Amino acid sequence: MSKIAFLYPGQGSQTVGMGKDFYENSTLSKEIFDRASELLGFDVAALCFEKNDLLDRTDYTQAALVTTCIAMTKAIEEAGLTPDITAGLSLGEYCAIETAGGMDFDDAVKVIWRRGNLMHHAVPDGSGGMAAVLGLSGEQVKAVTDTRDDVTIANYNCPGQIVITGKKDGIEQLIPAIKEAGARRVMLLNVSGPFHSPYLKEAGETLADTLNDVQWHTLKIPYVTNVTAEKIEDISLSADLLKQQVYSSVLWEQSVRNMIRDGVDLFVEIGPGKTLSGFMKKIDKTVPVYRIGTWEQMEQVIDQIKELS
Repeated sequence: MSKIAFLYPGQGSQTVGMGKDFYENSTLSKEIFDRASELLGFDVAALCFEKNDLLDRTDYTQAALVTTCIAMTKAIEEAGLTPDITAGLSLGEYCAIETAGGMDFDDAVKVIWRRGNLMHHAVPDGSGGMAAVLGLSGEQVKAVTDTRDDVTIANYNCPGQIVITGKKDGIEQLIPAIKEAGARRVMLLNVSGPFHSPYLKEAGETLADTLNDVQWHTLKIPYVTNVTAEKIEDISLSADLLKQQVYSSVLWEQSVRNMIRDGVDLFVEIGPGKTLSGFMKKIDKTVPVYRIGTWEQMEQVIDQIKELS
């Protein structure tokens, strides 16, 4: 019997129409979208399903993705596929904790809306930025970023893909040195701030007040935190880790390697896009990874996994 991990993506995976087929085919999924709309005071289904200018704005993006991924998960679990452990990249960690039983959906969507607002307003527009560095290791990138105090590493995504964060002009000034160190490519990302950097420490500290109001529950299964890449089995640690996560590096590659070390032999990415599946193939292509972003994919993946049992 396989040891299954559910994986949840972060910002950038959003796409118009995400979750619509789950909304139309699953009562449980529809209830999640409707509940999010009730809690947040706007039509979350319309935000996700119809072309608009808000879906790519950090605060709306985060609420939309958490709602969509959890709505999908409810249908997937109802269909008989359940995880032994969960993990999520950045905002996806909230989906991981909700699926693991550590918080209710109501709290997850309320906290992520607050988180998105704090991150959106953390620094003046245009002053912060992020860039993806391709072709260098984390150690190589860190050797370059350590030469400045306004740029750090945001994400250790997979071998050969590191994301840096900080002051936009600092990043731009570092690009020649990064290329000189051997980077194949450096791409400025279309984001509104220096996420997962010390510039968001105040946002993280402010979010702590909201996290302290969460009704935490004993975990049914462990989840893996971005901050240390270790599995969490004690829910009392979660509030402080989620506060730190706002301004700490996301240790995604390390998280996946630790899950494999602990016996996970099958990964399922839940949500729009295929970012995490792509990372998985670079981290360890010998471990199978499935993707569920549509109702049809859910049916196919569940059938394929059943055949493995």
